[in-house]
Amino acid sequence: MTIILKINERYICKKKLKVAADAIKKGQLVVFPTETVYGLGASAYNPKACKKIFEVKGRPADNPLIVHVANIKQAKKIAEFNPIARKLAKLWPAPLTLVLRKKDKKIPKIVTAGLDTIAIRIPRHRVALELIKASRPIAAPSANISGTPSGTTLRHIIDDFFGKVSVIIDSGIARYGLESTIVDLSRGKAILLRPGSLPAEKISKIVELEIPPEAKALKKAKKAIAPGMKYRHYSPSVPVIVVENEKEKNIKRIAEEYKQSKLRVALIASKNYAKLRLFKKFKTERHFAKHLFAWLRFFDKKSDVIIVEAVKEHGLGLAIMNRLRKAATKII
Repeated sequence: MTIILKINERYICKKKLKVAADAIKKGQLVVFPTETVYGLGASAYNPKACKKIFEVKGRPADNPLIVHVANIKQAKKIAEFNPIARKLAKLWPAPLTLVLRKKDKKIPKIVTAGLDTIAIRIPRHRVALELIKASRPIAAPSANISGTPSGTTLRHIIDDFFGKVSVIIDSGIARYGLESTIVDLSRGKAILLRPGSLPAEKISKIVELEIPPEAKALKKAKKAIAPGMKYRHYSPSVPVIVVENEKEKNIKRIAEEYKQSKLRVALIASKNYAKLRLFKKFKTERHFAKHLFAWLRFFDKKSDVIIVEAVKEHGLGLAIMNRLRKAATKII
């Protein structure tokens, strides 16, 4: 049986939080909120519990988990901090994950997919932080069935995990809507592995940041040293067409072609296509990022094909395009 606990970030009910923390301590799975998306969590020190994460999500065993900690003291116990890491850690709590050399031998191999590195972050969400403080570090990927759009609302979590986890904490819609930015610092330099809710430009102001093709989803990674690198992600069950070139002309043409085939066409775009019944307009990159996964999930149930207008790759646009390219059935 799954227990749903509504916990307000401003007024945290310690009694409810204890129920969730006790479940983590007992080796059970808990879906909890972060500022990015919801996480599917288990004790980072319990290999059997972490194995359940992979089983429930249908997650490949070579795709490592992120360890969520409550403070820098916990982080330094788990990972080795080099000078670059110490600089970037000053941004925490934030939607930023650092890949560092693993230090704590008690962290099981299943968490790191057998690698000598570990992905770690301090979330910027009071419920998440209090849960970690009450239960010790939590290993957690995004709360969604592997390969599908991440969960950002209670409805998404219920659809994917009700009856499969012990506790679901509901703290409303996720604040940012895209997962954390992941930076690899284990090789003596800063390499962007996955763009996310913290724009790369903010990191570049602190350290020199290398952005390889894999981070833009222009090239497939051969090895996953962090989540979201190797496998297809964020995909609904219906085809997703991302229009990167000649957007205005192609969007209209593609939509008309599918409508003539009597298919239900959904469109996500920056301009007004109100005549199309299944349509969502994004106003800003922040607005697009927050609602992208929710829109993909909604249209997955309502349409036969989803057409999405691309955005420029700066600020949050880099993270948005990473997700769209990974979700895409076809890119134009």
